[in-house]
Amino acid sequence: MANLEQGDLDRIIEMAWEDRTPFEAIEQQFGLAESQVIKLMRANLKPGSFKRWRERVTGRATKHLQLRGFEVGRGHCATQYKAPQYRQR
Repeated sequence: MANLEQGDLDRIIEMAWEDRTPFEAIEQQFGLAESQVIKLMRANLKPGSFKRWRERVTGRATKHLQLRGFEVGRGHCATQYKAPQYRQR
C-alpha cells in the first residue's frame, strides 16, 4: 500500500465509498484485498467517517460479489472518467 500514488489512493477511497462497487473490483484493479482496503480507509479517513463507512458497508450485498443478485446493475461514479488520468486522449 505504501507504493500507491495519490491519484490511485483517491480512486480506491472513492470506489470504497461507492455502494455499487464491490471490493472484488478494487482488488482486481489495484491488487488490494478487502482487509487491505479497510486498513487503507482507517488510515486515511477521520475516525467518525471511517466508523460510518464501516457501518454502511458491513454485510452490504452490493459490496460483495458473492452476495449481490443479478438485478444489481453496474454503477459508477458520475465523475469517474472526468479525472485527468481517466480522460481519453
